[in-house]
Amino acid sequence: MSYTLPQKLQKLVPYAPLTGEYSIRLDANESFLSPPEWLLDKLIQAVRQVAFNRYPDPYCVALCERFAAFFGIAPSLVVAGNGSDELIGLIVASFLQPGETMVTVKPDFSMYAFYAQMAGAQVAVFEKTALALDAKSLLVFAKERSARLLILSNPCNPTSLVASQREILQLVEGLPDCLVVIDEAYMDFSEGSILQKAADYSNLIVLKTCSKAFGMAAIRLGFAVAHPTLAIALKAAKSPYNVNSMTQAVGCVLLEQRQYLLDCIEQLKASRDQLCKRLQALAEHKTDLLEVVQTCANFVFVQVQSPEEVCTKAAERGVALRCMPPFLRISAGSPAENQAVCQLLEEILN
Repeated sequence: MSYTLPQKLQKLVPYAPLTGEYSIRLDANESFLSPPEWLLDKLIQAVRQVAFNRYPDPYCVALCERFAAFFGIAPSLVVAGNGSDELIGLIVASFLQPGETMVTVKPDFSMYAFYAQMAGAQVAVFEKTALALDAKSLLVFAKERSARLLILSNPCNPTSLVASQREILQLVEGLPDCLVVIDEAYMDFSEGSILQKAADYSNLIVLKTCSKAFGMAAIRLGFAVAHPTLAIALKAAKSPYNVNSMTQAVGCVLLEQRQYLLDCIEQLKASRDQLCKRLQALAEHKTDLLEVVQTCANFVFVQVQSPEEVCTKAAERGVALRCMPPFLRISAGSPAENQAVCQLLEEILN
């Protein structure tokens, strides 16, 4: 008799990011901005001072203080994680009992349901009838299923659309017995954050990341912001040394560069707007470019006739796009990258 995998692992499909070498990567919503030399010097100096023979600060005190100062909130509300992914997995595993229901939205970030599956929770999927979120219908959907956890991204990945602060708070207030997790990975590019409201609700967690607007995907650093009761519970449930010392050191330096980070956000928004306008212009004479969604994130969501074919042809020319049939998700790149991808689509599309 041989060992049998647990049922939850037998049909588990891993998340499959695009791999390979591409001259232009516009598939992962990363920032096209690399740290300038002066900032690299500061980061290197910070890493040089790390005590590599010692464990990291388990509560990331200095790091959470700098994050709190940057966003104008109390440090007691902040929990640091090894990327938002770790925090999502931790929240799902810690706040859901086996068999309880977690509500997700479709389309949205696929990893939410992945972590629920690993925790043995039931997943109820709210299917959008349009790209924009219908918060009232979602509220009814969650109530009818006695949801214990509701999670969604705002602005939404992949639609690039944002729900208003009022709509999100209606969900939080309308589901007092349900933990509501709002992933604001792309909120730096839009308006309507509820980060400042996190301390006011005992059933709300807001997630933030350094991978998008701050251009630090490599260091894997994310934050959860919540009422002190929830924050304390998260700190108790997480691994003791979940954020390594090098990431903590780099994160502390990064979050002290307020003007630099604000400038990065403006450059990314300008690139996004430029890309969106060029794609809209392209749609005027390309019959198989069906829709260009007006974006609130750092990427553009476009509907095309044959997305798989477009992605394949783009990959053959060294350009990586994200295929999400019947849409493509195209990250905002440098001016040269935006021009190159639009020229490529000009050639590929009918």
